[in-house]
Amino acid sequence: MSRRKAISDLQLEADSSARFLPWALAVMVFLAALALSGALALDGTIEGWRRGVAAKLTVQIADRPGQPMQPRLDAAMAALRGVPGIAGAQIIDRRAVQALLQPWLGSAALQADLPLPGLIDVTLSDTAALSVDALSARLQAAVPGARIDDPKPWLDRLVQLGRLLQSLGGGIVLLVGLAAAAMVIFATRAGLAARHDTIELLHLIGAEDGYIARQFQRHVASQALRGGVIGAALAAAVLIGIQLLAGGVGTGLLPGLHLVWWHWLLLPVLPLGAAALAILTARWTVLGELRSML
Repeated sequence: MSRRKAISDLQLEADSSARFLPWALAVMVFLAALALSGALALDGTIEGWRRGVAAKLTVQIADRPGQPMQPRLDAAMAALRGVPGIAGAQIIDRRAVQALLQPWLGSAALQADLPLPGLIDVTLSDTAALSVDALSARLQAAVPGARIDDPKPWLDRLVQLGRLLQSLGGGIVLLVGLAAAAMVIFATRAGLAARHDTIELLHLIGAEDGYIARQFQRHVASQALRGGVIGAALAAAVLIGIQLLAGGVGTGLLPGLHLVWWHWLLLPVLPLGAAALAILTARWTVLGELRSML
């Protein structure tokens, strides 16, 4: 049998029952792309948290009536000098503190002479060489009422949550792949059942199981590629929209979707992966069904 005739023996292109498959696979690829992109974006976000927060401490000095803030800040700065593991310290200007609190308290509350704490931003050079407890005791001795806000405990919990969400994204991709394989199995079995007599005739004239399986493979691969391209294109449009929305807000209330160039290259790979999964699933299904027919 010629290759051209092999394509038309089973008339799979005319099967109306399988027309839903490209659209179903488009939805699957769309969901997989969003879940995978979210997991990859979280990886960059977690590393950003580590770089930006793990090497920082904040010294907070409570406002006390009758005790000017500036001398207390200077005393705290003197206590911080020469401490092993501290690369530098900087007093945060009162206007900067007000800018941090304004989204939460409003400008009216800040204009009412609200007592604000003094803040010192501390940059660490070596977190292992620094004892936060010893530094806290040193500051308390120099400036009563001073305390240290160490972000490491809540950062660790935040990183754990991020890793959990990444695992959830990977699990969603796996479940989507299993659902796509199940749909291919269903469509392939339906095609086999509808062409039972034709397949038996092909067997009688000498057609091998692999020959019949290849016809289903080609048909399913074209449908998976078509649906995968549609799903990947829709996912790309949604991801670009999310990036533009998060960037347009510009207040830090929404986390950014940070995707690097190689993350975007995975989108064209997903339709190819869907086609490969469909080919393998269709072949395994056809060969298994044909063996049971004999």
